[in-house]
Amino acid sequence: MAGNGIFAEILDGDVFKYYADGEWKKSNSGKSVPIVNPTTRRTHYKVQACSQEEVNKVMEAAKAAQKLWAKTPLWKRAELLHKAAAILKEHKAPIAECLVKEIAKPAKDAVTEVIRSGDLVSYCAEEGVRILGEGKFLVSDSFPGNERTKYCLTSKIPLGVVLAIPPFNYPVNLAVSKIAPALIAGNSLVLKPPTQGAVAALHMVHCFHLAGFPKGLISCVTGKGSEIGDFLTMHPAVNCISFTGGDTGISISKKAGMIPLQMELGGKDACIVLEDADLDLVAANIIKGGFSYSGQRCTAVKVVLVMESVADSLVEKVKAKVVKLTVGPPEENCDITPVVSESSANFIEGLVMDAKQKGATFCQEYRREGNLIWPLLLDNVRPDMRIAWEEPFGPVLPVIRIGSVEEGIHHCNASNFGLQGCVFTKDINKAMLISDAMETGTVQINSAPARGPDHFPFQGFKDSGIGSQGITNSINMMTKVKSTVINLPSPSYTMG
Repeated sequence: MAGNGIFAEILDGDVFKYYADGEWKKSNSGKSVPIVNPTTRRTHYKVQACSQEEVNKVMEAAKAAQKLWAKTPLWKRAELLHKAAAILKEHKAPIAECLVKEIAKPAKDAVTEVIRSGDLVSYCAEEGVRILGEGKFLVSDSFPGNERTKYCLTSKIPLGVVLAIPPFNYPVNLAVSKIAPALIAGNSLVLKPPTQGAVAALHMVHCFHLAGFPKGLISCVTGKGSEIGDFLTMHPAVNCISFTGGDTGISISKKAGMIPLQMELGGKDACIVLEDADLDLVAANIIKGGFSYSGQRCTAVKVVLVMESVADSLVEKVKAKVVKLTVGPPEENCDITPVVSESSANFIEGLVMDAKQKGATFCQEYRREGNLIWPLLLDNVRPDMRIAWEEPFGPVLPVIRIGSVEEGIHHCNASNFGLQGCVFTKDINKAMLISDAMETGTVQINSAPARGPDHFPFQGFKDSGIGSQGITNSINMMTKVKSTVINLPSPSYTMG
């Protein structure tokens, strides 16, 4: 159970504490933030509403702790990360329970997220030792006009304090994907979890606490974005921001100043289906890509662009699979569970009503009960409909019929998003040409878009983000290069 057993110290009455300077604390504000269960639409948990003063103290502790942590040997950093990963996986059940209650993630998927997160932390520890254990040695005579009078030694050093802001849909996995690279690289870490998913994140942070990381190195502050959001992202102590979420990231980018940014801000991932595609494979991937976790994934299939000649057949195959999707509460491991909030459900409904008004073909009857929206396939969608361009983040998928591959590529590239896309064809030459033409960070060939495995590069173009994620890329972006040059009085060459 959440807040019980080894997690008992993170709960005070019915309000979960925040984590600072190696201790679980109550906010001096005396206020709390309610977390509404998407299924019951009632307050299920409460977290502390931290103040700006408390954020300042967290930042001071983080700066001090980082200086000492940077002097900690790499092997020791890795050892602690491995320990945290083991504790995280051992106590997957209560953390998964939080994911079920806070964000309506199906129970089996919630457990998978926690296990995956432990694996990510361990992999990051190993990769960090390899990457950061190597430097570069350069000699000056490789550049024209120089003798060998200079030796340049380069290494990767920490940035300082990293601010991590994960999204509601993967509040554990997309938190550790920021925490582990920051720590192995010698940084300190301040986590601001999403409101929906905050309690799962607090449980995860306690696993790092139990692993024995130094005080002040890791902090987790909860509260209202309207009160501490800008204060955190514009804080002078922050040396790097890693953010995953929506267009809030664009606002953060404009305010952050001259610090490294890692941003993943969503997508409108297109699925281009050619005439020679295996339609059974396509249909299976559309179901997996478009409807898993009720479509609340940045890498979900968001629009199907199918050649007119095979569109009827594909739509029928997808319709046959949609009716088999189970709909209900996450505790029952249903395929389709409630979306995260009433405002999200209302937004999705607005897109659906716009499509209806403009003549889209409804392959199923639109049905909604509270935050629960039944899966819906919309055929004959046109570019003048909002659903053709906007990200629903729900179990609603538009199908646009195209007359040529060029038309599909044009629609994909006309989007302000550019996260991922996919193409289905048996012709690898066509697939590569289309992949090169698509303005997206990743193109999947004959599979739905996906983030992972977690060591793969993950990046978006245009409004989908800045920088690249994935374990190796994250470690690298959370460091900077330091050079030391040895100047010799006369040229020196090794004769062999």
